[in-house]
Amino acid sequence: MILRIFKLSTLFFLFVLIVGASAYLTLALIIKSEDTVVVPDLSGKNVVYVLKLLTDLGLNTKVKGSEYSADIPENNVIFQEPEPGAEIKKGRNVRIIISKGAKTILMPNLKELFVRQARIILEENSLRRGEISSTYSNTIKKDEIIAQIPSPGTMITRGECVNLLVSMGIRPRSYKMPDLIGLSLNSAIIMIESIDLVLGEIKTRFHEDKPLHTVVAQELLSGYRVTQGSAVNIVINRKPIKKGRKYLNEFQEGGLFRYRLKNGFLKRHIRVRLNSFGVSADLFDGFMKPGEEIWLLIPSYNNSTVFLYEDGELLKTFVYDAG
Repeated sequence: MILRIFKLSTLFFLFVLIVGASAYLTLALIIKSEDTVVVPDLSGKNVVYVLKLLTDLGLNTKVKGSEYSADIPENNVIFQEPEPGAEIKKGRNVRIIISKGAKTILMPNLKELFVRQARIILEENSLRRGEISSTYSNTIKKDEIIAQIPSPGTMITRGECVNLLVSMGIRPRSYKMPDLIGLSLNSAIIMIESIDLVLGEIKTRFHEDKPLHTVVAQELLSGYRVTQGSAVNIVINRKPIKKGRKYLNEFQEGGLFRYRLKNGFLKRHIRVRLNSFGVSADLFDGFMKPGEEIWLLIPSYNNSTVFLYEDGELLKTFVYDAG
């Protein structure tokens, strides 16, 4: 009887021991499976995809560097550590090396692109902008690229410089500068604008032996070749103004400009332009109805000149001198 009880006790003890060991091993496997992950194969994968994948697995991404590769596209993984299939605990680092793409590439075509667009393409291909030269072109728009070195389609190493030839647009027309000496201010302005030149600074100087209110000097000089859009400065023969006095030619009162459009049936495009110290600005630019009137205050600057245009035609010139 005692022997039987001993056998039963021994069997029960062994049973409890086996059950306990099984439970421990099962729990250990469960815990181990929760704390470790299998490292996936990252080779050839885009770095953005790799970063998201490893983050979802509870792993950290560490970029060790970048290298040129003829086989792996730019911004894709070349190398990883640990290797694919390795089991590591969550929270550990996975080190990767990223491809910079092929060291040599085909030179992209930059012709007829704007310089700002070409700059973006060069940066995307790890190329540098070299010298920029400019010339006129009748076919390529201003600021677009006419030519490039190296030529499109040639093999070029990343990091090299690319030289560009940029269009300045159509070459401005050139004219022989006319002689303005002796002309009235109105006649001089009409002649200047008739050959696409721009009126610059207007100064006054008095010469007793020359007609009043006429041009006595000019820059640019007559006979020289000038290009479209060049500024022409002129000097008008005018008596000096005594200190404390103001002189206003054709103004109604003080520094106030007043203009009334004649009666009729159609609106007119009226532009009032102020020139002072070689700088021009529009005081009024719009359409007026027949019989409508405008009043403008003229700044009290020395040698200010106001030009009145109607439908693009210069009607009158007003000169204001402040002593």
